[in-house]
Amino acid sequence: MELLSCRNIMFIFLTVLILTAEASESESESEESSIISRFQQYLKIDTAQPSPRYKEAAEFLISEGKRLSLESQSIEFVEGKPLVVLKWEGTNPHLPSILLYSHTDVVPSEHSKWTHHPFSAHLDSQGRIFARGSQDMKCVGMQYLEALRRLRAQNFRPLRSIYLAFAPDEEIGGHDGAEKLAQSEIFQRMNVGVVLDEGLASPDAHYRAFYAERSPWWLVIKAVGAPGHGSKLYDNSAMENLLKSIEAIRRFRASQFDLIKAGFKAEGEVVSVNMVFLKAGTPSPTGFVMNLQPSEAEAGFDIRVPPTADTESLERRIAEEWAPSSRNMSFSFKQKASTRNKSGKPLLTKTDSSNPWWNLLENAVEMAGGKLGKPEVFPAATDSRYFRDLGLPAIGFSPMANTPLLLHDHNEFLHKDEYLKGIEIYESIIKAYASFNDHGRRDGASKDEL
Repeated sequence: MELLSCRNIMFIFLTVLILTAEASESESESEESSIISRFQQYLKIDTAQPSPRYKEAAEFLISEGKRLSLESQSIEFVEGKPLVVLKWEGTNPHLPSILLYSHTDVVPSEHSKWTHHPFSAHLDSQGRIFARGSQDMKCVGMQYLEALRRLRAQNFRPLRSIYLAFAPDEEIGGHDGAEKLAQSEIFQRMNVGVVLDEGLASPDAHYRAFYAERSPWWLVIKAVGAPGHGSKLYDNSAMENLLKSIEAIRRFRASQFDLIKAGFKAEGEVVSVNMVFLKAGTPSPTGFVMNLQPSEAEAGFDIRVPPTADTESLERRIAEEWAPSSRNMSFSFKQKASTRNKSGKPLLTKTDSSNPWWNLLENAVEMAGGKLGKPEVFPAATDSRYFRDLGLPAIGFSPMANTPLLLHDHNEFLHKDEYLKGIEIYESIIKAYASFNDHGRRDGASKDEL
């Protein structure tokens, strides 16, 4: 009887252990399902340019902020374009704060070329979440919120105040969003010490972090010349002069591309040039007049310039080689972003020991089981430039490892496991940043030095 009783006790004990484990597993699965569901809700809001549903997105984000007991406000620097700011006040609000930045708009999609509708947020059997914005960058915005949700559950109290900003119009330049925020009195009152913004997916196990970005120069070259019969051969026609320029630009582009192919430089470290339009010819009801050489011809180029480039040399090349007035050519810029901040220093964030924020990021990622790759220059433009222009350290970082780079592409997706892991990464980073008991810089160092 005594032996049987012991066996019964052991059986009951093991049963309780199994049931407890099953309950814990079920609870974990339920939590994961809720996290993914909230991500899908955000992805389903169609915020594609040129007609983003900003109001719906703002209402969703403010609602999520209130669930986390965060202070919230919706700011419209331009009517109809709300910028949502959420705040978790620190125990020492006088310290420089942390800004977790993201944008709410996404680029348009060709729906017919997607396997699943770009705003269905479809989760397939392999765990991939298909949606426009799944990588660029609604994932980051929601990962911030989920990381704060976890920290709240741990009764964590930040030393520094934490701000989350969800801004409009990044995909069309950010002029009515981040640029106006950075120039506002509201931003001055936020007393920001460091900004986290978007990065890029990594095809391998390393996370990518960006300390700078290439500035966009949108160049239009125009050639003029005497019109003539389509059969006539003569010098200095508009088309001939423009084609000479295109060939010169093509050679320069090839020289820059060769540096990447040879492994001497990364994509973000060279000057890229791509022709985006060619306009010439005399229109006719059936297309173009085929026996008339035009008197004008234009071409447009998207040039991206890293902060380390010799911009004076590039400007001379444009004026003397690509569009020389001696060949009846002229040029203008639709946009020409500076590679220097307001203090005249390169628009970049230091990655050495002089910048505590970079070291904190690297250590926090490692503590969460990840690893950063080599610091990079972002190949395109982001809203980080508006904060770097003020001399603030801004780091581009989107925790997506083992993920194909699909921003602006068909069938953009993010695997749910990478999304969930990214939340752990941000939880570690935010905890490290918010607990940093310093004024955010070395004694005597200015923001510009960071």
